[in-house]
Amino acid sequence: MRYTDTRPPSRGRAGARGVAVPRSRASDTGALGDGPWAPRNLLIPYLLLALSFYRAHGYLLQQYLRMLGFFGVDITTIYRTLRQMEKQGLVDSAWDTEAQGPARRVYSLTPNGHQLLEGWASALGQYREVLDRFSRVYQGSEPPPVPPSEPED
Repeated sequence: MRYTDTRPPSRGRAGARGVAVPRSRASDTGALGDGPWAPRNLLIPYLLLALSFYRAHGYLLQQYLRMLGFFGVDITTIYRTLRQMEKQGLVDSAWDTEAQGPARRVYSLTPNGHQLLEGWASALGQYREVLDRFSRVYQGSEPPPVPPSEPED
């Protein structure tokens, strides 16, 4: 089973323009999309974001993720991630017996979870700046940076 790292990527080494780049691990290598910035690795911040707005059970969180474009996340992955987050003190859970049908475990964000969400938001904001700059340079709306010249001997 692959370990789910809940730390925001800001704990990595500084990359371009001071943006944190996640440290590479053996498990992060592989096909395109399997690296530290693969969409599936954004499950933690998206769950934290959802739980910052409301208490929810896994199936509601799965619907929320699908509305944001995460179609490939199955419910077992969501519940496994929520249990790991609960063990780490990021979320709390309780049984909701008031709704119709069987009781459901609902999750809510803890103060530690909110703090981690703030870290993720900051790191992802910085990462977005780097991606936006890449896009501008690629599209030609911004000139590429000119490397400094080598000092002559």
